[in-house]
Amino acid sequence: MAKTVEFHFDFGSPNAYLSHKLIPDIEKRTGATFTYVPVLLGGVFKLTNNASPMVQFKDVQHKLAYQRREMQRFIAKHGLTKFRMNPHFPVNTVQIMRGAVAAQMDGKLAPYVEAVYRAMWEDGLKMDDADVIKAALDSGGIDGARILARVQDQDVKDALLKNTEASVARGTFGSPMFYVGDEPFFGKDRLREVEEEIVA
Repeated sequence: MAKTVEFHFDFGSPNAYLSHKLIPDIEKRTGATFTYVPVLLGGVFKLTNNASPMVQFKDVQHKLAYQRREMQRFIAKHGLTKFRMNPHFPVNTVQIMRGAVAAQMDGKLAPYVEAVYRAMWEDGLKMDDADVIKAALDSGGIDGARILARVQDQDVKDALLKNTEASVARGTFGSPMFYVGDEPFFGKDRLREVEEEIVA
């Protein structure tokens, strides 16, 4: 049984948030541990010549409407009642993704992730505004001023860039992306397959 699964994520993806909410139950059922790997989705898109669904499918009749319906079905199925679409979407995630790297370096990635996901996809806050970020982190028990100072440090910037490039080299083209050993899985809709691969 695989014990470690990599979750390559960017806070800007609502589907990554929805996946995040299901991960604890998968860990309980399988005994696996999900390792969170911060990547910059804009960098992923640039390196892979990809685009967000809003851009990619804006002229495809019915496609975006179907995706919204599919998301609502997923939310209803799993009882994810706290989710709300961020009114500021799309949000520039450079600061909060660098912040994730800084928090990881400080050994505080888990509470940081909880604070940012809550602010982004439950409270609907404008998480590319430094003052909003600081307040959200402070309320989540994270030193917001320290994180905002750290996001300007070159080692943090370099680490996020390295994560993003390594993720793309491995096969990532969007978020959420999961790796069970060498097997890649894309999207919240593949979580059942992720779990099957863990126990295979």
